Amino acid sequence: MIPVTKPFLPPLPEYQALLEGVWKRQWLTNMGPLSSELEISLKRWLRVNHLLFVTNGTVALQLAIKALELKGEIITTPFSFIATTSSIVWEGCQPVFVDIDPQSLNIDASKIEAAITKRTTAILATHVYGNPCDIERITAIAKEHKLKIIYDAAHAFGVVVNGKSIFEYGDISICSLHATKLYHSIEGGLIITKEANLLKKLAFMRNFGFNGPEAFVELGINGKNSEFHAAMGLANLNYIEAIHSKRKTLTERYDQNLEDLKAVKPTWHEAATLNYAYYPLIFERQELMMDCITLLQRNEIGTRRYFYPSLAKTLPYLKSKNLPITDDVSSRILCLPLYYDLTVEEVDLICRLLLRVQNN
Repeated sequence: MIPVTKPFLPPLPEYQALLEGVWKRQWLTNMGPLSSELEISLKRWLRVNHLLFVTNGTVALQLAIKALELKGEIITTPFSFIATTSSIVWEGCQPVFVDIDPQSLNIDASKIEAAITKRTTAILATHVYGNPCDIERITAIAKEHKLKIIYDAAHAFGVVVNGKSIFEYGDISICSLHATKLYHSIEGGLIITKEANLLKKLAFMRNFGFNGPEAFVELGINGKNSEFHAAMGLANLNYIEAIHSKRKTLTERYDQNLEDLKAVKPTWHEAATLNYAYYPLIFERQELMMDCITLLQRNEIGTRRYFYPSLAKTLPYLKSKNLPITDDVSSRILCLPLYYDLTVEEVDLICRLLLRVQNN
């Protein structure tokens, strides 16, 4: 079977060597030395000044909304993972959906201002598949209307835009380190901000608001991560260049083989590097896509309709909203298998099956 994704795992002895230190110290969580080392290593590798390692990307979003003290309405995208929207609702705010750009699949920045009201306090935009949003225009809009910006950069690990990390944009950016991501710590997330005081506040909030053993300075939660997860993050960081290189090779093979397929990839930000986190295709017709899914399933090949359906239409706790571009794109998009252990020969097989459907 070929799954749609598979976690990268480092050589077991390397992970075990890190765990030996955990056994000796018996320091399992509460920001132990491996967690601290991972934060330092990631800041260096990503070239950012302020970063926190937290439980997961969803908690990172919730902390971001809480730390910025957001209320009222938050403008966001309907084309994202559920956590982008559910975090807004969880924190007592109201998501206001804006349709997406048909090429990039990110929130359409040209439609944001029309959605701003007196209750709007922020924009929460997703860099879909790691593809940067129109950050320049979003920044200008937020500045003019005095709004905060949170970027859901769950997919964007390692992306550089205009010569600096994608995480450097907005008031806060978050990243997921879930096992399905190209770089992971089994479970985990990152919060990145340029503001030192905001990072200090977030660090208190991550640990229940503690400021010493008997003092509290913030309303907090348990957003810490464990030494076992940090060990996996440290071990995997040694292989990030190899992971990136392999995914690039596989992506280029897909591109070469599927040149004649009646489907297109989203348009990537022209000033950004690629991290090859996903291989999404927007099919010309939904019927063709569904026939492709059927044949791939018969050959034990997994795919994912990522993201389908639109968050603006599927959530029981929100009123349904029709957004024509999101509704259309989400009905025709499919992510193909892409992971480190996938072989070129398996990519060739997937491509032959896709073209067979089209040519029949």
